[in-house]
Amino acid sequence: MLEVRELAFAGNEEGVSHRFAQGSITVVLGRNNSGKTWLARSIAGLEVSPPGTIWIDGQDVSALGARERKVGLVYQAFVNYPTLNVYRNIASPLIAAKRSREVIERTVRELAERLQIDALLRRFPDELSGGQQQRVAIARALAQGGKVLVMDEPLVNLDYKLREELELQLRDLLSTGELVVVYTTSDPKDAFKLGDHVLLLDDHRLLQSGAPLDVYRNPATITTADLMSDPGVNVVDTDTGLRPEHITLHRRSASDLVFESVLVGLETNGSESFLHCRWSEQDWVVKLSGMVDIALGTGLQLFAHQADVLRFGGARGGD
Repeated sequence: MLEVRELAFAGNEEGVSHRFAQGSITVVLGRNNSGKTWLARSIAGLEVSPPGTIWIDGQDVSALGARERKVGLVYQAFVNYPTLNVYRNIASPLIAAKRSREVIERTVRELAERLQIDALLRRFPDELSGGQQQRVAIARALAQGGKVLVMDEPLVNLDYKLREELELQLRDLLSTGELVVVYTTSDPKDAFKLGDHVLLLDDHRLLQSGAPLDVYRNPATITTADLMSDPGVNVVDTDTGLRPEHITLHRRSASDLVFESVLVGLETNGSESFLHCRWSEQDWVVKLSGMVDIALGTGLQLFAHQADVLRFGGARGGD
């Protein structure tokens, strides 16, 4: 088990406290400079004496260095030793720990098979694709034998197809009853694809945590709701918002709210269309299924169910 207690940064008096469940993937979600990488580096022992404490299996490891903690860390970049082949890259932490040749052989073979790189053991990093290189980095991190694996936006530098391929497999690749996985990202889709739990950070503060679907359905603040939405939440006022996927161009019930808007932009990927609208001096996005062909400058009525309006602090929305 991993736990951080009152871990503070950048002068914030309110520290981050959270217990990460064993055998699960916790997705740490936040925008740039929210504190994701700082939290990852703090857990791994790479930050210099951050305020607060870090506990692994009931032991306070705050004063221990990175090597002593045995926390696996996978970075955004494909950090592999260029002069070592895949086998030696994976084996490197085992060799440093002076494990027996039999243990090294068995561990490397098991991890390589699990991460589907067993046919690549004699190749060098520059002979691998980005996805293969990241698999090698994950295997090397797991070879350390620790109970915590921290992944700091590990797929952000992959192209779309490679990222999609590895995302589909990552949950199975990391499935184990003992490992604590901390996965940082700025993409809310990762929380739903990978996460058993999600931890939302903003300005180095913990906003909310819980099961991804629970946090999506019951956001504590409009900032939380916005972090869990892609595209982000459309702001009605400071305490009221609407998700792009909850807006339609057709009335579905007599009680629907109506927002008079103007279309100022349109984009589509074939399966979805994103309408960029101007409502009450605010820029909104409407997310629709399929392809839509509407001329720019067209006046549009946007409809939303009352139940889909996100309200915070007792505010009410409408036009």
